[in-house]
Parts: sequence; structure tokens; C-alpha cells
Amino acid sequence: MLFKQFVDDDLGCASYLVGDEHAGLAVVVDPAYRIEPYLEEAERRGVRLTAVLETHTHADHVSGHGRLALEHGVPVHVHPAAGAAFPHEELADGTELVVGDVVIRAVHTPGHRPEHCAFAVIDRTRGEEPWLVLTGDSLFVGDAARPDLAIEARDGAEDLFQSLHRLADLGDGVEVYPGHVAGSLCGAAMSSKASTTVGFERRYNHALLEDHDEFVGLALGPQPPRPPNMERIVERNRGAFVGAQPPLARIEDAGDAVALDVRPARAFTDGHRRGAVNVPVSGSSFATKAAFVLPDRTVVVHAGDEEEATRAVRSLHAVGIFDIAGWQPGGGDERVEPVSIEELEQLLASGAIEVLDVREADERDAGFIPGTDHMPYRNVRQAAENGLVSAKPVVTICESGARAAVAASVLRAAGIDARPVLGTGIAEWRARGGEVASFRRCGGTA
Repeated sequence: MLFKQFVDDDLGCASYLVGDEHAGLAVVVDPAYRIEPYLEEAERRGVRLTAVLETHTHADHVSGHGRLALEHGVPVHVHPAAGAAFPHEELADGTELVVGDVVIRAVHTPGHRPEHCAFAVIDRTRGEEPWLVLTGDSLFVGDAARPDLAIEARDGAEDLFQSLHRLADLGDGVEVYPGHVAGSLCGAAMSSKASTTVGFERRYNHALLEDHDEFVGLALGPQPPRPPNMERIVERNRGAFVGAQPPLARIEDAGDAVALDVRPARAFTDGHRRGAVNVPVSGSSFATKAAFVLPDRTVVVHAGDEEEATRAVRSLHAVGIFDIAGWQPGGGDERVEPVSIEELEQLLASGAIEVLDVREADERDAGFIPGTDHMPYRNVRQAAENGLVSAKPVVTICESGARAAVAASVLRAAGIDARPVLGTGIAEWRARGGEVASFRRCGGTA
């Protein structure tokens, strides 16, 4: 049996190559838009790709099924509840695809989306029982998928509860390979581990330990932010096939395109073009951050070199950002002086600034600097456009400086005098003995 897991560390997405090397056949499950790794692995193993299997219509990244179909003639299989407009083979509960001595059986597991299917994989050279299961966006390592992206959250939670327990019935020894690991917005507490077993999750995963009412009640509680560009990505993934994009070119004149500077934050603060937004491609969750803060306009990438620009564009394509004019070398005359913790103390005491804590609400509630305001980095562009940011100079802060740098660049692009606490943040403030407040779950302060 051929089995290979591919993980996009930026998005926390997992995809799979499954097949029979002796028969020279394989399928791809939940392919990313960048299909080259599957093609390279198939060529290296000497297998032919015979099918694409989609667990569901993805909401956080563009699928590569269109490229595999258009460029390599690989048929796509998906459950009919997806409402796919592209040519496809329909999966039903119990549908089996035979790939040499490997059998892949669809298990309909609605909840995250109505069409969702898991895939139980059987190696007939070992036996007739599943060896592993590809759970997509249902059962994760240490968590379960969110139920609120496609239908009313209660209905999704009801379906997901039943689906999770159906998967648990596969047997404790069955290996579990999910569609996401930590870093995705499709779950809140998932692990960074790449796999687990049904038995381990039955023993430790809260989603399998809770009774029905407890599970549904918690599933209706706070969820991570919805993936950026979600509606657009869903429509791309169930609409006409999306093919390859034209090669990235260096350009001289970008017109009125929004400049996305993907260099490290220190390079950006040392000099950039006026109006540029900074999201470092070297940082975590680059594509998600960029999709949250970029306006719906043509983008020109500012980078240190062509390789850095190309890497950024590949990630932008993954989240459905295709309107890219080209790339230009980064740099420029506008500079930003970052704020140190020592300076922040002085500025706060003077009352001359507004401090924006740009972390997520749960992070802020666990500990924040008194007198600061809260606005997640992903919301600052809309707030600036709607006049919801103070007329005072703004200092942005987060845990380590990464999101603060993004937020400050977005505010400056909107004409607001903003500076980030860079390379540090709340953690150092706390370590230096600075005052920190918190919110109890009941809503009071402590």
C-alpha cells in the first residue's frame, strides 16, 4: 500500500496520496491548489493518478481538483450534497473505489458540511477491515470540526455528533488521519500532531467523551473566526474547474493595485512604499492573515527577491487571491519606528496615544494591559475605513509583535499614524512586572 500525507504548514491543511505501488495506481484526497507535490510523488513512486476524492467542499482553501482534472484528466469524486457544478462522479455512503489491492470506502459523515465524507482505507493484503481512516473535517486529533460554516450551527452539531460516533465504531486500532492540524480555522483545540488512532481519541478527545446535549451545547458556543474569503472559496470549489494561473512577472507600473509587502517586519519598518500593507511570508499563517487584511482589489507583491514573491503568490492562490498584477522589489522611503516596552509605558502614562491590543478575544481576556482597547488585527482595515479608530496616534500590540506589525501597516495604509510594538509584546510587559488585568468567564474583571 502506498500512503503519503502532505501538510500545508501555513494553512494547517492535510491532503493524501493513497494507492497500490504494485498495481501502479493511486488517488489524491483533498488536494491543495498547488498540485506539483502529488505529481512529483506519483512519478517517483511510478504510479498513475486515477481519481481525486473530496471529503467536502472546502471553505478555507482552493482545491487542486480543477487543475488535476484540466491538466491531467483525473476524474473528481464528491458526495451529491455538495451541489458541485463541475463534472464529477458521485460518492454515496458505502461507495468503494478499488485501487489495486487497496479499497477506499466512503463513509458519509455530515456535520461540518452536509456532503462531508470520511474515507476508510482497506489494504486487502492485510485483511478486510479498515487499516486507517481519512476523516477530513470531522474528527481531528484532540478536537472535532466546527459545525457552523454551511448550515445552522445546531443542525450541523446534531449531524456531527452522530458522525463522530460512527467513526469511533470503526475500532480502536484504526489510524486517524485528519484534513486539518493546528493552524486551521476549522477547529479550535486541534493538535499539531499529524495522526492519531480511534482508540486514543475515544479515550481523550472531549468531542467523543461528551454526551449529546453537552456536545451540542459546546458546539453552539464561541468558534474561531470564519475563514477569510469563505464564500468566494466555496463557490470556486464547487463551481467550474479552476485551472493554473499565469506565471508571476516583475512589473514596473502597478497602477492602483494595493501593495502587499511580504518581507520581514523589520525590513518593512526600515523602508517601504507609502500605502503598502506588510504581511511577512516568512511568518505563520501568512495566507490567512493576508486574506483577512487585504481589500478586494488587484494586488502587487513587494518582496526581497523573485523567490520570495513566488512563494507568497503560491500561498495567496491557496486562499483564492488570484487578481495579482505581478511583483516588485520591496523597499521605499517611508519608515516606521517600532515602539519598545519601555516607550510604551511612557506613552501610556502620557495619555497621548491609543493602544490597540490586536489579539483574539480569548487571548486578551486571559490578560491585557489596563487602559488599552481591543480590536483583532483582522478587523482593523474595516474599522479604519469606517472611522472607528481614534484620531490619536495608535500603538498596536499583541503577544510577540507579529500581528501588531500587520495591524500597524494596515492602519498606516489607511492614513492613520500607527506604530507597532515589534518583536515582543504582552509577554514581555508581564515579565517586566507591568500591570495586567483579565476578564472572568462571567464577564467581570479581575
